[in-house]
Amino acid sequence: MPGVLKVLFVCTGNICRSPTAEGMFRQLADRAGFGGRVAADSAGTHSYHVGEPPDPRTVRAALARGVDLSALRARKVAAADFTRFDHILAMDHGHLAQLRRIAPPGATAALRLFLDDAAALAGQEVPDPYYGGPDGFERVLDLCEAGSRALLDRLSRESGFPVRESMG
Repeated sequence: MPGVLKVLFVCTGNICRSPTAEGMFRQLADRAGFGGRVAADSAGTHSYHVGEPPDPRTVRAALARGVDLSALRARKVAAADFTRFDHILAMDHGHLAQLRRIAPPGATAALRLFLDDAAALAGQEVPDPYYGGPDGFERVLDLCEAGSRALLDRLSRESGFPVRESMG
């Protein structure tokens, strides 16, 4: 899709953090009027859950905020992702290090932490809620909303796309 900014969100198994970020980003991008000008996907650094839907707790928490993740299925990061996407955003420092290690020669995607665009959260990680309680999933949603808003603000400034609502 020429002219479309493509973003990939990455966590470990692609069933909690990265699908939450993908769903939140898509919803906010749509509300901001980005329409078909941005595309989002998510993947995991490991193949533990390939083909599975997001964790049921993730789906429930997101749906309570109006974000439907039910159609998403886990997949593992592929070599082609490093040229197919403009931005690959890691949920934590370990994911970012692994992405840098596996990036093939000729990779063109910008690799960074997901929260780096949110000034108050730069350098921070989105914590894995998998082994915790419901509060962890709510925290992930809060961080994914803040990170997505900040990312959309930056993409809007860089691309010149007008937005219908402030992402700040």
